[in-house]
Amino acid sequence: MHALVATIVHHPEDARILHRQIRALVDAGHTVTYVAPFRECGVIPWDQVRAVDVPRASGRDRMSAIKAARAVLAKLAPQADLLLFHDPELLLALPAKRPVTVWDVHEDTPAALLTKPWVPRPLRRPIGSVVRGFERRAERRMRLILAEEGYRPRFRGDHPVVPNTTDVPEAPLRPPGDGRVVYLGQLSRARGAHDLIDMGRQLREHGVRLEVIGGADHETRPLLREAHQENALHWYGFVPNDRALRMAAGALAGISLLHDTDNYRHSLPTKVVEYMAHGLPVVTTPNPMAAALVAKRPEGPAGTVVPFQDPAAAARAVLELRRDEALRHEYARTGHHIAQTSFHWPVQARLFVKKLEEWVAEANGPAPRIPRPRAPRQGGRSRRAFSE
Repeated sequence: MHALVATIVHHPEDARILHRQIRALVDAGHTVTYVAPFRECGVIPWDQVRAVDVPRASGRDRMSAIKAARAVLAKLAPQADLLLFHDPELLLALPAKRPVTVWDVHEDTPAALLTKPWVPRPLRRPIGSVVRGFERRAERRMRLILAEEGYRPRFRGDHPVVPNTTDVPEAPLRPPGDGRVVYLGQLSRARGAHDLIDMGRQLREHGVRLEVIGGADHETRPLLREAHQENALHWYGFVPNDRALRMAAGALAGISLLHDTDNYRHSLPTKVVEYMAHGLPVVTTPNPMAAALVAKRPEGPAGTVVPFQDPAAAARAVLELRRDEALRHEYARTGHHIAQTSFHWPVQARLFVKKLEEWVAEANGPAPRIPRPRAPRQGGRSRRAFSE
């Protein structure tokens, strides 16, 4: 199977797209052409994929990237067995002639628009309604994969869920230490960037270092640079997922300070699962799915839940873990066990690849039936073995 994978919004080394889905396709022996903004993000593509560079869609400048993607997809799609795309923007770039098409729905886009600083506030809800209309039309014309169970009510059909699980090592690389905490993932106001900065300033007074690993939106970048310069935190910027997880190993805790927004209310933050998988106690806001995973599992707690937009409470939770070595080691063991038994990506990888293979096979239909040659009649002329 030849899969054409496309994004113009996400970083080319996005964990879900590259490190999970594309890796699963390559490991299963399939050919992958990957359309992504490699040059703009300074990324050297993997040797195992055919890489095609396109501009990145960011802020209000999206149409130029959509137009470039439309031209690329029109050229490449007829050569592929499957088109797997990851951005709602690409609904405007799909060619008429294309193979089995799958939209991987990463987020609740209309809800996400309510927190996007590049969208004028009066237009956020009207644009969200337009996007919902696009989603319903897309559902009739292509296959969908959902990243969260909570996305099901947005659609009429029954679509498979491929959750954001992760590769869970047999054992964490290092036990949790006591000198630093980490944040992994993209940063924005709604993802708690301002709270992280305030928490970092408070922890600095106690000799605890906050390490922030991830890209940021336009509004947040200047604030992070300023906080980095004043030593309130150390901001690494975007780091590929596999390397970022190695950097996080051995931290005192992993931090997730998402705000209480519609987009996050029904989502499980991948970073929380990744912290647990790598033996880090978790400090999280009470996003329902994160709080349930960290504090309400029968195996026991794997961290601490703190109020929304309360950096002082988050700092206190970190300092409590620093004082109590036994507690943070217990959280680390419990979290790793939960991740290993319930959130190990290879299980989902097999189901993901199998579903794509099934859809391609259905589109191609059953193999043509070749009739058997008939034996000649006794005493007569032989008939043709195959029909023309």
